[in-house]
Amino acid sequence: MDLWVIVPAYNEVKGIEATLRALEEQDDRDFTLLVVDNASTDGTAEAVRAYAAASSLTVHLVQEEHKGTGAASDTGMRHAIAQGATHLARTDADCLPRRDWVRAIRRAFGDGLEMVGGKLRPRNDEFRLKLWERRLIPFVVEVAAAFGRLRPGNRDDAYLGPYVMMPGATVALTASLYERSGGFPRTAIEEVHEDRALVNRVRKVTAAYASRRDVVVYGSVRRLRAYGLAGTLAWYADHHYRPEVVDVR
Repeated sequence: MDLWVIVPAYNEVKGIEATLRALEEQDDRDFTLLVVDNASTDGTAEAVRAYAAASSLTVHLVQEEHKGTGAASDTGMRHAIAQGATHLARTDADCLPRRDWVRAIRRAFGDGLEMVGGKLRPRNDEFRLKLWERRLIPFVVEVAAAFGRLRPGNRDDAYLGPYVMMPGATVALTASLYERSGGFPRTAIEEVHEDRALVNRVRKVTAAYASRRDVVVYGSVRRLRAYGLAGTLAWYADHHYRPEVVDVR
């Protein structure tokens, strides 16, 4: 298994080192790391190069000038495939994969899955999370997953299996499935939720996908703090809430 981990990044100079460090501290380091600098204007690429120069982890950096989480992710995935990757994983540049994240992904592939999603938990190192926030955020994610199963857009006779929410910050699939399904749409975050689009593309190709509770990433709560709870829920429900500033930094 030739596993590559893809990290799309836009203006993450302040926090990407923490993400890179979390990946370097994985208890399974048999993977290649690829960061896609998505038209950053703040020195993100320089920060990645500096970290790579001092790291024992193999770190590649490519550029994608068309700004968009879908576009950057697709560029990274296809670059990795061209370099010989057989399996692909993605997390985001404001996230901290748990120390066993790569090992759990490898285990899921070993169980026969072609695509595996994981659980997104709130980071507690950016803000002081109140007790209700720590408990509410995972609950909100579960509610969103349940809503996703009922959405008309996620229900179609062409699908080979049920809808499963797989956050883009903690998802992995085989290179073969990525190509067969068409991969991430080359879109911006305000246009399409690219992780949902990928899941639905995959559902038309295979039923060998699932979410695993042991594939855990701790994600930033900065969007929740900026949008508020109602705004965040509306944002993820097909962008019913449109903030003036989408990219919270």
